[in-house]
Amino acid sequence: MARKAVAQELSRTRILEEARQLFIEQGYHALTMRSIAKSMGYSHGALYYHFSEKAELFYALVNEDFKMLLERQKDMLNRSRLGDIGQLEKLMLEFIRFGLDNPHHYEIMFMIKDPELLRYSREEQSQCLDLFAAVVRSVVSRQPGNEKKMHSLPWSLFMSIHGFISYNIHYNQAYQDVRKLAEQHVKYLCEGLQDKTLPNR
Repeated sequence: MARKAVAQELSRTRILEEARQLFIEQGYHALTMRSIAKSMGYSHGALYYHFSEKAELFYALVNEDFKMLLERQKDMLNRSRLGDIGQLEKLMLEFIRFGLDNPHHYEIMFMIKDPELLRYSREEQSQCLDLFAAVVRSVVSRQPGNEKKMHSLPWSLFMSIHGFISYNIHYNQAYQDVRKLAEQHVKYLCEGLQDKTLPNR
């Protein structure tokens, strides 16, 4: 098959979609460019037209997924007021919705255990966590006496919603299946952050 024809028939998007599932099912080290191509019904040369190596393909997955998550989060934040507890609740629910509606994306972004692969997602994870931490701190900073929470609280809250997402992914629950439970979970987490002397919306 001619190089140009291959490019037209086998798109970068399709490679990423199918490779994501294969990475999750079989693991990074078990896969080769040849095995990915074979699973898709192509020669491995067709993949090399788009990606020079397996690591580049994996990084493209990570980068694409974090970009999608960050865009959704920033869009939500632009429609709410910084420092409001309501903004934090919406951000946490948006994160849960993303994870449960896109479980394969989420697993690659946050649940891969291989140390060699963590370096491909470390920078993107940091951007996502920094954004989350900034919103948490904007809420906490409005309340006197909370200086000690500024650094530990964002991580504690993130780990709590990460646990919620991971648990429900394990049992194949979509966001709509657990929406009410997710809302209650987020409300519970945010209750202790509210200064009763200030409006919370």
